[in-house]
Amino acid sequence: MKKTLIAMTSITYAMKAKKLLGSLGFYCEIEKTPKNTGSGCGYSIRVKSHPAVITARLDEYGIPYKNVIQTE
Repeated sequence: MKKTLIAMTSITYAMKAKKLLGSLGFYCEIEKTPKNTGSGCGYSIRVKSHPAVITARLDEYGIPYKNVIQTE
């Protein structure tokens, strides 16, 4: 099953994103970014909603992120 990760710039922003997205009604969990992606600070948020919707919310609230990763 594919999962969508959004690589964050820091663990602090990952925690802020989780809190924000949860308050907006989105599913979000923090997990370690897979090493083979070579992206971000080492932490990502795992989401179930369409990544464009999530990244739009992160942009709207000024929470920086690196990129979106699709994994198996």
